[in-house]
Amino acid sequence: GTADFPYTLEKGWNNWQTGDPQNAVILLKMIKAWETKNVEECVTYFADSVVMSVDYYHAKLSNDSIASFLNGTYTQYKDLKVEMQDWESVISEDKKSEWATVWYKQSWTDAKGVADSIQLINEAKIENGKITVFDEYSMHYPAAAKK
Repeated sequence: GTADFPYTLEKGWNNWQTGDPQNAVILLKMIKAWETKNVEECVTYFADSVVMSVDYYHAKLSNDSIASFLNGTYTQYKDLKVEMQDWESVISEDKKSEWATVWYKQSWTDAKGVADSIQLINEAKIENGKITVFDEYSMHYPAAAKK
């Protein structure tokens, strides 16, 4: 039978299916290149134009401005580590939309030597083997209780 969804969608349900695992590989390689500060490799995974949405930041960037954006992200970290937890690749039923999603914990030490971490989900729209949309969702851990 049909599912009784409590909400209706403006554009209709895409009925996502399992997509090409290679799309997840593209997203994972981009994150690994960023984690290891290999900006030159990192930008190769992005299309000529990318819509980027990251914590309080949203912009449409040309590929050549992505490198300076990425380099700017390093200023807040003395060291950085990604612990990947899971990933998936999906394609819409009409085969017109492909996305890869990854879940991970990012830990770092800032310039002042303070350690912190965040739980992240990244979603990337993949078109012709390149990332055209990149969205990041974050869950900040509560500050440790003061004793």
